[in-house]
Amino acid sequence: MPTWFKKQLRKAYLQKDRYQIRLLNQCWFFYNQRNSNPESKHLP
Repeated sequence: MPTWFKKQLRKAYLQKDRYQIRLLNQCWFFYNQRNSNPESKHLP
């Protein structure tokens, strides 16, 4: 997980910003899904 992403997530948790936490979680899971699926590497 990139450092800048960890900082944003930590800040959202400290501020108890539920919207930001959800958004960051969705982004992270989307990123992991795209990068872990070998078939997605062939997509533009």
